Amino acid sequence: MANNIRGFNSKFGTIMAATGGAVGLGNIWRFPYTAGSNGGGAFLIIYFLFVLFLGLPVMLSEETIGRRAQKNVLGAFKVLAPKHKIWMVPGLISIVTAIVIYSFYSVVAGWTLNYIIASASGLLSGKSPDEITEFFNTFTSNSIFPLIYQFIFLLLTIFIINRGVKDGIEKCTKILMPILLLLLIVMCIRSLTLEGAYKGVEFLFKPDFSKLDGNSILDALGQAMFSLSIGMGALITYGSYMLKQDNLFTTSLWIAGADTLVAILSGIAIFPAVFAFGLEPTSGPSLVYIVLPNVFNSMSGGTIFAVVFFILLTIAALTSTISLLEVPVLWANESFSWGRRKASLIFSALVFVLGIFCSLSFGCLSNFTICGKTVFDLFDFITANLLMPIGAIFFTLLIGWYLPKADVYDELSNSGAIKPKLFNIFYFIIRYIAPLALLVVLISGLL
Repeated sequence: MANNIRGFNSKFGTIMAATGGAVGLGNIWRFPYTAGSNGGGAFLIIYFLFVLFLGLPVMLSEETIGRRAQKNVLGAFKVLAPKHKIWMVPGLISIVTAIVIYSFYSVVAGWTLNYIIASASGLLSGKSPDEITEFFNTFTSNSIFPLIYQFIFLLLTIFIINRGVKDGIEKCTKILMPILLLLLIVMCIRSLTLEGAYKGVEFLFKPDFSKLDGNSILDALGQAMFSLSIGMGALITYGSYMLKQDNLFTTSLWIAGADTLVAILSGIAIFPAVFAFGLEPTSGPSLVYIVLPNVFNSMSGGTIFAVVFFILLTIAALTSTISLLEVPVLWANESFSWGRRKASLIFSALVFVLGIFCSLSFGCLSNFTICGKTVFDLFDFITANLLMPIGAIFFTLLIGWYLPKADVYDELSNSGAIKPKLFNIFYFIIRYIAPLALLVVLISGLL
């Protein structure tokens, strides 16, 4: 098959779509507070090593599975392992993972829409730190408004998905990703020009390994997986759209490199500003929604930059929700002949229902817990600590142990058209190192 007529039009579109699927709240919301809670520079080095030597090979495995099979995440395993039904398990896990992640991810994404409006209308201007904290807590605990914003975000995602792969996903991400990068660079420049910004740069890039412990290393590994969207089926889905003549090695490098660049730029945009105004980088998940509004209130032109930042955050969230919804939509389209509109509406309705429980976890259901966790926290825990590692383990076992090595080489060499020089290193990592590392993540996450 000389070309992939079912998928993307160009290599640039492929990279932008796949990078958009990877880049999201994990880079701009989760990475800064995770790095901030684990010492900054030393964490960054460990994170980078995990991306390079583990995240990149596993990403490449998922793309190989998708492009080889030219099917949705469940159909891919039916094609590549038709005689053993056990291989349907990772396909099903991936679909469930995408839906569950989307349900709580869209809640947080909806918060960004509220913050755009709040910032633009001046609702956060002149507020004290306590008042901004109260604003965040009051909004997230409200039973109605967070759901309205989540619903709007779901509609935006449905609109893009309904336009198809080329005219929807590819065209949208080719526009949104450059805008995201431009806005992020603007934020970095403003942050670096603040008095006292050097301390934040030093925190991010000057390693202090005394601040690392076993949990920090596991956090770095988990962040690398979450940031690259490993184990949730999106990379297999997008891999099935990739052009047959594309070099998957270089494509994966571009995607992983762009994803890591956005994470680092997010740190540059956030930490200098946090240190410039004497705030704590270890503020956890509230770093973006509580700490940064205080920063914006303290800087010249803060209202403008607050709006820019939350637009940036919204774009990042949208490119990820597109990839999450595409996983079950493609599966239903190819398995049951559902049209994209029907599939996107049905799965979005399911996500919205699940999202209601996630959103109310901050309000009237805050005291309702399962195994000591709210619904929101439970969904986050199950996906990050259980479903994603299990799915990724299956992916590495399929490539490293089940499929003939010659078939894997054939796909990565584009049937002999190119010579993947790093193939043996990749194959060794996928066969031996990646499954063990992912098993460690799984076990540690459950302890």
